[in-house]
Amino acid sequence: MNYLNTQYLLDKRPSGMPEDDCWKLHQESITSLEKNEILIEVKYLSIDPYMRGRMNEGASYAAPTKIGEPMAGETVGVVVESNSNIFKVGDKVCAHMGWQTYIKTKDTNPVLLKVPESSIPLSAYLGTVGMPGRTAYFGLNRVGKPKAGETLVVSAASGAVGTVVGQLAKSYGLQVIGIAGGPEKCSFVKDELGFDACIDYKAGNLVADLKNACPNGVDIYFENVGGEVTRAIAPLLNKGSRVPVCGFISQYNAKDIFETETPFHVLGKLNPKPVHRFFVVTEWADEWDKATNEISKLIESNDLIYRETITKGFENAPQALRDVLTGKNFGKQIIEI
Repeated sequence: MNYLNTQYLLDKRPSGMPEDDCWKLHQESITSLEKNEILIEVKYLSIDPYMRGRMNEGASYAAPTKIGEPMAGETVGVVVESNSNIFKVGDKVCAHMGWQTYIKTKDTNPVLLKVPESSIPLSAYLGTVGMPGRTAYFGLNRVGKPKAGETLVVSAASGAVGTVVGQLAKSYGLQVIGIAGGPEKCSFVKDELGFDACIDYKAGNLVADLKNACPNGVDIYFENVGGEVTRAIAPLLNKGSRVPVCGFISQYNAKDIFETETPFHVLGKLNPKPVHRFFVVTEWADEWDKATNEISKLIESNDLIYRETITKGFENAPQALRDVLTGKNFGKQIIEI
């Protein structure tokens, strides 16, 4: 056997938007497997907002990527060589092992997740039925604690997490308002996903539009964005409201995130304060199968719709990350290797 693995290694830490010189392309030959090892040929690489935080050196909920290591990220691919009793050649596997085109690893590695046989495209296991979908499911159900008849607002509503949050909330009987950028994304959220309304934050009337869309206030705000969106939502939060904080993408390129106004500053000043906390999907790792099964059933019955931006070519990963950080992508951003 002889496979050529191409990797993007982190070469320097960015200041602001990460430019191409933050990464270095590296190639290595894979010529043998040890006992209980497998080799995965990567088909798709996921591009997600959290990756920007992993490029920083500072404290965060996950360790930063070290200089000289493959850039953090999740992939899905097919086992092409196996010295394992757990995985056989042809098995489809998700692996959280960074930006690379082949992955050699022990079959007991906890970051491996076998993809079930189904009619759902493989790429969706990086998005709607993958980590972003599970993030939406647990953030909404465990932190948001939705009840039928309540009003939910979700920012980045056309994105990989937001689309699932809103559609699940609709299926639970909530009034759902999305926030997205531009008329195309807003019409997709309202007309195709079936949200009750979608507000275009780029239209310049965010505060007034939100007030009109939420005459009974807001019971759950699913936070993906931060900044002006959080400030506009804050006065509308009802007593007893809940705010799952998934992220705040508008501030990820700040020179010093500790110097910027985060959602915690905005929400912490309110009286009464909403129940709010930052959460990470790994808190419920032992229940991932449950979430994946529920979301899979909804997709297979056409009760959950998703959109992907698939960019061909591993070399386009850095630009795809910049697109995600500036909202240029539509739905889940994926690189096809």
